[in-house]
Amino acid sequence: MRKSPDVIDRHVGARIRLRRNMVGMSQEKLAEGLGITFQQVQKYEKGTNRVGASRLQNIASILEAPIAFFFEEGPSPVLQADGWVADTPTQLMTSKECVALARAFIAIDDKKVQQKVLSLVRALSADKSEASAGLEDHAHKTA
Repeated sequence: MRKSPDVIDRHVGARIRLRRNMVGMSQEKLAEGLGITFQQVQKYEKGTNRVGASRLQNIASILEAPIAFFFEEGPSPVLQADGWVADTPTQLMTSKECVALARAFIAIDDKKVQQKVLSLVRALSADKSEASAGLEDHAHKTA
């Protein structure tokens, strides 16, 4: 029987993917910088393989991020038994499409246009959850 990845390993992997997407780097390019295969990077990002300390230092250097970045917003070791929360901002922002959408949204200078884009996305969305309300609150605060 195969052991499921540790919650902290999955979080660190998700943060690697987030940072890689933030800087617009492919798995192949990161793997090349590390001297490993892109499949190994995939395993790190999924949390299937644990990232060692020296490897994490190399990843942080290539992605130009402090080591602490990979642990931010992470699960508390005390709360580890509660499991992995599937809708954390980190996991949301690991999607290439979400990162692209966020970049494009931020590039819109007109706050009224931002509100219209947000309304359009909500109208297209089947999910009218509390997360949507949280985004609306943020958009209003930035307006």
